[in-house]
Amino acid sequence: MRPLTEEESRTVFEKLANYIGRNLIKLIDRPDGPYCFRLHKDRVFYVSESSMRLGISVARSNLVSLGTCFGKFSKSGKFKLHITALDHLAQYAKYKVWIKPNGEMPFLYGNHVLKAHLGRITEDTPEHQGVVVYSMNDTPLGFGVTARSTVDTRKLDPTSIIVFHQA
Repeated sequence: MRPLTEEESRTVFEKLANYIGRNLIKLIDRPDGPYCFRLHKDRVFYVSESSMRLGISVARSNLVSLGTCFGKFSKSGKFKLHITALDHLAQYAKYKVWIKPNGEMPFLYGNHVLKAHLGRITEDTPEHQGVVVYSMNDTPLGFGVTARSTVDTRKLDPTSIIVFHQA
């Protein structure tokens, strides 16, 4: 388990900033202690520094995981977020989308969010912005990218795609 390089850090932070914006600082400097990102076998883990110091004593070949897996780097160098990062993304999300109960199962099975399933959306959400998808009782279900801005959404027909499914 090693620290991220400059290029890897930039890639991870750009992806996270797409979902949580300036709240990225709150992810690192938490009141319960400092947290950091570590790379192990192409996977990026979010771990407290105290746990990381304890994990150093374990050999790399024996270490399976430490902390929360936020995502992984593909062979081409792109960073893909995993669903395990949802709890942390939902906590600091800048833009949110709530879907009706009849749209929850289609989203969980991997389909995009249609306007007919849209319950609420954060005001002034731009196009192609990362959003966290919630059920109407504020349970985070996943995350995606908006297909249209909030203003454009009001003019669309019910079968139009509003949020592209990511995870």
